[in-house]
Amino acid sequence: MNAIDPPSPSSERHAGPLSDLRVIEMGQLIAGPFCGQLMADFGAEVIKVEQPGAGDPMREWGREKPHGQSLWWPVIARNKKSIEVNARVPEGQEIILDLVRRSDVLIENFRPGTMEKWGLGYDALAAVNPRLVMVRVSGYGQTGPYSKKAGYGAIGEAMGGLRYVVGDPSNPPSRAGISIGDTLAATFACLGGIMAIHARERTGRGQMVDSAIYEAVLAVMENLVTEYDTGGYIRERTGAILPQIAPSNVYPTRSGVFVLIAANQDTVFRRLADAMGRPDLATDPRYATHTERGQRQSELDAMIADWTSGLDREELGRILDSHGVPRGDIFRAPEMLEDAHFKARDAIVEVAHARLGMLKMQNVAPRLSETPGRVTHAGPELGQHNAEIFETLLGYGRDDLDELARRGVVGDGRREAA
Repeated sequence: MNAIDPPSPSSERHAGPLSDLRVIEMGQLIAGPFCGQLMADFGAEVIKVEQPGAGDPMREWGREKPHGQSLWWPVIARNKKSIEVNARVPEGQEIILDLVRRSDVLIENFRPGTMEKWGLGYDALAAVNPRLVMVRVSGYGQTGPYSKKAGYGAIGEAMGGLRYVVGDPSNPPSRAGISIGDTLAATFACLGGIMAIHARERTGRGQMVDSAIYEAVLAVMENLVTEYDTGGYIRERTGAILPQIAPSNVYPTRSGVFVLIAANQDTVFRRLADAMGRPDLATDPRYATHTERGQRQSELDAMIADWTSGLDREELGRILDSHGVPRGDIFRAPEMLEDAHFKARDAIVEVAHARLGMLKMQNVAPRLSETPGRVTHAGPELGQHNAEIFETLLGYGRDDLDELARRGVVGDGRREAA
């Protein structure tokens, strides 16, 4: 890393692969903070900068709020530290620059131009730390005619092509039940940040990473553009299937639940035909090849549904498993918490929260064999690490901090871990 002051050991962090990095997170809501979560999960010291007395709006988001507490915040802010700095005033901007001198990465997801308005654009940051990597997440990117427009994740999903193809064809364009545009942009931002750190090892210089939500969505849209450019084909909403990928669908069972079966590859379809007691289907010219099955997708799905609807879910699962046919139950949170595979791999972990007790949440992904990530603590209280960062890392005196707090530049500096 070679930052001026390397991250200090802490009981709240672990020796993950990014444990030599210090990250300043100035973003809010989802796109920037999820990038910070990924880095923190793998050991980076992520210092989240929040507005004094208010904090990230994510502290209030989420459907369920026991005791008035958000259940989203403990996840997206896990493994991070929280300090309160008003970046809108010159004294707060000086504190940010002081942190930048001692850090490796700065993440932000404000509307392009905001950081420049605060005197914290890339040129200003690089002037005090040429090795800094600035990771910027926005709706449309830092350049281009749309760059200054407000752009939430939902807008990027629409512009990137995802919204148009999601849902049932008889209904208007739909959405996934999660903020997929934000998290995709954050994941690409994290990847870009790590690549920039790797490049810095050769060049000695940092750089800016520009992750646009609409481009992150576009990046996972497979060959959608090429299909239209070359063949004039526009993908439409197709509900639970992909056109001409058959069989791959959800099918009913006698238990009243659906099971997903994916047997579109020729060899796998032969195994499904055997499982159905219909080996003749695998040699029937109408179904023997991927192309032919795609042409008869609806009739093939109807045939399979007729078979599955006569079986209980458990019996169907045993038959498909014994024939090596990929199948899966459609899980909700209750099924995840009870599933043996989830338990064996610790896919869900239990994390202590000072106000809410023990919270269950998803574990870190992906898994590294030698330097794995880990969840060490849930999202922090607002300003929980003011004293550690302002006094210990930056060297501010108590009297100075009291005066800055009185003027609203920083938090009160006296918050303790709850």
